This record gives sequence, structure tokens and C-alpha cells, in this order.
Amino acid sequence: MEYNALSADPNLILRLKAGDESAFKTVFDVWFKKLYYFSFRYLKNREQAEEVAQESMMQLWLNREKLDEKLPVGPYLYTIVRRLSLNSLRQIASSKSATAYHFASIKESANTTEEAVSLAELKRITEEAIALMPKQQQQVYRLSRNEGLSLDEIADVMGILKNTVKKHLSEALKAIRKHFSSQYYLIFVSIVTVLGRK
Repeated sequence: MEYNALSADPNLILRLKAGDESAFKTVFDVWFKKLYYFSFRYLKNREQAEEVAQESMMQLWLNREKLDEKLPVGPYLYTIVRRLSLNSLRQIASSKSATAYHFASIKESANTTEEAVSLAELKRITEEAIALMPKQQQQVYRLSRNEGLSLDEIADVMGILKNTVKKHLSEALKAIRKHFSSQYYLIFVSIVTVLGRK
């Protein structure tokens, strides 16, 4: 059942398909938390569930022109979240980083100008967040996410305790998530700017 905020505007999906940012923001505000909690049921991890919810909204925006205005948007979003959550579980099982998967999944579908801009923005925002971290925290994050080292391996390389590595990595992920959330809508502003030049 759709929410009142959505059903009150029968043209909402049409506006979204046309690239209306305010329409997207309405959908985002109504559905983001529900998608987060739905993903959390699978992943049992706050950071990963938030990443899935964010990517789901990203995919909604990038594929907005394919939406059917006669159908509710909820089931479509839940399908995306379920697929991404299951993919994330497979990723965890194979010991690959959630961040690497996040970028890789976008790369695989990057066949439009909008998607290329989005990927560039995601990387830029992540690098901004990393640059703000203390040097040791940066090193731990890069060894984990870029080099794929385990906590024990990072501890050996850096000559620090495993618990210290774990703490640094946890704080790094929180910092990236916080920075990403504060910059999230800039991605869509960039996309709209590019579309306006076509």
C-alpha cells in the first residue's frame, strides 16, 4: 500500500521520470528508512544496510525513465533492495569488501552519462572523506578496502594490535557514511546539470 505522501500526487512518477528532483526527494524521504530496515533484516549490519538503501535510491534515479506510472513504486524498490542485499551477503561470504562491491555494481551498469557522473561523484565524496581521516586510519582503510588485507595482516604490516585495526576501520566506515550522507544530494544535482546541457 502506497503512502499518503505519494498517493496525494498522482503525477509523482511522471515527474520523477521527467527528472524532477523534488519528486525524487519526495520518494526518497518516504522510502529510504523503510528500505534501510528491509535490508537490515538480511544483513544485520547498519552500515551495509544503509549502503544498500542508498544504492537502491540511486538505481531508482538512474532508471527512472523505465518506471511505469501506473504501478506503485514500492514493490520495485523492495525488489532492488532484496537483490542488492543478497548480493552483499554473497560478497561478505567471499571476503570481499562491501565498498568494492558498491562501486563494482555501479560500474557494471554504467552505460549512460548520468551513471558515469554518479560514479565519479561517489568516488570523489569517498576520497574527500578519507582525506579528512587521521593518517593511520587512512592507511588501515586503504589496506583493507584497496589491498584486501585481513585485520591480522594489517596489524602485522602496521605493527599495531588487531583491536586497534578493527577500531580504525570501524571509525573510517562511520566517517565515510556520515560524509556521504551530507553530500548525497550533490550527486543528483550533478546529474541534472549534465542532463540540462544535452
